[in-house]
Amino acid sequence: MKITLPDADIEYVSNFYNAEQASLLFNDLHQKLLWRHDDILMFGKQIKIPRLQAWYSDNDLSYRYSNMTLESQALTPILRQVQRKISEYSQHEFNAVLANLYRNQSDSVGWHSDDEIELGTNPVIASLSLGAERDFQLKHIKTKEKVTLALAPGSLLIMRGTTQHYWQHCIPKRSRNIMPRINLTFRKVLY
Repeated sequence: MKITLPDADIEYVSNFYNAEQASLLFNDLHQKLLWRHDDILMFGKQIKIPRLQAWYSDNDLSYRYSNMTLESQALTPILRQVQRKISEYSQHEFNAVLANLYRNQSDSVGWHSDDEIELGTNPVIASLSLGAERDFQLKHIKTKEKVTLALAPGSLLIMRGTTQHYWQHCIPKRSRNIMPRINLTFRKVLY
């Protein structure tokens, strides 16, 4: 399903993996990925990122964002299998994945665009959600229009074209209890 927004090319596939497949995949990744709890520099202070993360890629690609460099682990067989399925569906080649583990409702990621220079001019970002449903918010950089999408387990969100130029996105904290969620954001790192 296309999400119709100005200056964006966004597609949402609610059942990319069915409930059983998504649950098995969540459990496997939760147990086997090499999760890290990194620090980030904010307002001159080092603080813990409010989530766990893991970076996997082909060819030992590093990834830099927010003054932090992630050194790569080799793609696991299960990540490679998911990468192939998403690449086939999206007709786009990916060579890296940033995995985020949101342990509960207090874990989050703030407003940002996936616009790092190593992703190229109009990056394609394919985001697979597993585990608990979480709100994914989008905000237009100029008009400040906001949209909230509930990302179901097993769903795939693809952002293409100029989306990263005009829109920011986030996963906000919530007050109600939320079970863990894993998000896999596949991308192509150019250098």
